[in-house]
Amino acid sequence: MRKFGPLVTLDKPAFIHETVEIFGKVRINEGVSIWPRVVIRAEAYENIIGPYSNIQDFAMVHIGNSKGAIIGAHCSITHHATVHGCTIGDNCLIGINATVMDNAVIGDNCIIAGHSIVPEGAQIPANSIVAGVPGVVVKSRNNFVTNRMNAFIYHYNGLAYARGEHRAWDDPGFATAKAAEEAGLIAELAAIEAR
Repeated sequence: MRKFGPLVTLDKPAFIHETVEIFGKVRINEGVSIWPRVVIRAEAYENIIGPYSNIQDFAMVHIGNSKGAIIGAHCSITHHATVHGCTIGDNCLIGINATVMDNAVIGDNCIIAGHSIVPEGAQIPANSIVAGVPGVVVKSRNNFVTNRMNAFIYHYNGLAYARGEHRAWDDPGFATAKAAEEAGLIAELAAIEAR
């Protein structure tokens, strides 16, 4: 059974697995999916999970020494990742077993590669790919479409899990929905870049 503290605010999340534990002041926004064995704690400050983001299996979201963890919209915090008192912009992907430490700021549309450690106070520009220990920018590229697609896939799956359906990605309708979403995002990015 899910364990929530009294200060947890849920604003129409898509799916929260029964093994999730959330304590302290935490806001879970619309469309968010939170997967098995996730722990989110906020003994001080506040942790915020932005709309349509996903926190995947065994991830940890915790406050730092001076601020809460702020995760933007359409982000994927993947399996075993740790997000600790940092700020993550919109449309980001934090890779498997990656760690983002206190007061780091990750710009929009970034990818933090699996097993990387973003050190305390690091400032990562938008549209970066970060890898290594410590994590450094290894490439600049707009990851808007790729990262938004990952978030879409998890949102789609979260809605299915909420209905008790565990094979949504194997359904023919998923391929159609995925193609339509990708086409829409490519058009959106083109419009943004044309401004």
